[in-house]
Amino acid sequence: MKNAYWWQSWSRFVLWSHVIGVVGFYSILWWRTSPRKEDRLHVLPAPGATGSKGRPVSDEAERTPLVSIIVPARNEERNIQRCVQSLLEQDYANYEVIVVDDGSTDRTGAVLDDLARSHVNGKKLWVLRLRDELPEGWAGKPHAIHSGVQEARGNWFLFTDADTWHAPNALRSAITQAVSERADLFTLGAEQELPSFWDRVLMPMAYLGISMLYPPRFVNDPKSPLAVANGQYILIRRQVYQDLGGYGRPEMRATLLDDRDLAHLVKSHHYSLRFVDSLGLVHVHMYHSLGDIWRGWRKNAYLGNRGGLLFVLVQLFGLPMISIVPFLLPLLARLTRSSRSKGISAREAALATGLELAPLISYRAWLNRQLNVPWYYAFTQPLAGAIFSGILGQSMWRVITKRGVDWRGRQYHNENARVAEKGRPVRSSL
Repeated sequence: MKNAYWWQSWSRFVLWSHVIGVVGFYSILWWRTSPRKEDRLHVLPAPGATGSKGRPVSDEAERTPLVSIIVPARNEERNIQRCVQSLLEQDYANYEVIVVDDGSTDRTGAVLDDLARSHVNGKKLWVLRLRDELPEGWAGKPHAIHSGVQEARGNWFLFTDADTWHAPNALRSAITQAVSERADLFTLGAEQELPSFWDRVLMPMAYLGISMLYPPRFVNDPKSPLAVANGQYILIRRQVYQDLGGYGRPEMRATLLDDRDLAHLVKSHHYSLRFVDSLGLVHVHMYHSLGDIWRGWRKNAYLGNRGGLLFVLVQLFGLPMISIVPFLLPLLARLTRSSRSKGISAREAALATGLELAPLISYRAWLNRQLNVPWYYAFTQPLAGAIFSGILGQSMWRVITKRGVDWRGRQYHNENARVAEKGRPVRSSL
């Protein structure tokens, strides 16, 4: 009888500790990640044929800083036309577009040539062509951006990805706010295009993880050391980039987390960092299949974590606890009941389940609404948790065992790949 009482008391302690943990987690997460009004882009209306305040465009070009838009692109034939065309149609008066074709083997280059030749603003486009080989110690994207910077003439640099597209007033709105707020690095959160089932299941979970690790309210707080940027849209002052050395710094050349590490570099040197919501002016479609999603997040799930290996192990335990177990409480409670012990009653398990699912479903439904995902995808949280646990576990394993992660046909954090590349000269042609 004593053993049965002990088992019943212990199982109830675990149950209600779990309830308190889950309710507390989602309550704190909601508070930490809910956007503030001041962390949104001030959207400027389309100016028509005149500048934003009624001045002629030619006059406004003299009053606005030159922005060099740099787009690294590797095998982006699916996305590059929409991206570059939207950039060439910005209503901002003073900018240039530099696309760095990073060893593409598909039709990326041909699409760019056609745009430069046929688009009415094709003269604003400059295509920099790199060969496939990387110099020793570099990752692909930092090297492509660094190469583009060498050709740029602007007072500001805008780094953006080839899978984005931009509303005509996006650049003008962003640069106006960046200048008015005296930001040194100004980054926008893009609106995600999520057409497929797997997009809608997994992207909210990815956002949950990122916002848990890097809450915007702390990123924008100059007193907080937390720093992150969205690599899909980074505006940075040329002088700040050059003073810091940018991606040319030895420790920045091989990073797979180019956006986070650039933001940390800027903020750690006491420059101003601002991360705001683009309110739909910048869109992105990151992945096109479950395999793409898995490989894309596997690339940086471990490297992008804070706290090192121990913290990742805690996450591998905690992620199922807050995403899968709440849906399984009635079953788990049933396992505590036997002929010798009453265990946790069905009524008590139902109450605990309701207390856990209420904040979980509410938070996920709110997050879905932010991403324009139907509310009922909140019930796919266990599936998302299971898949991201696998992604995080494999990402950790491949990095710590030196098996490497692959991206865009290149291997990183792989000892054999590094040896094979050693001594290769980089060849480029303009």
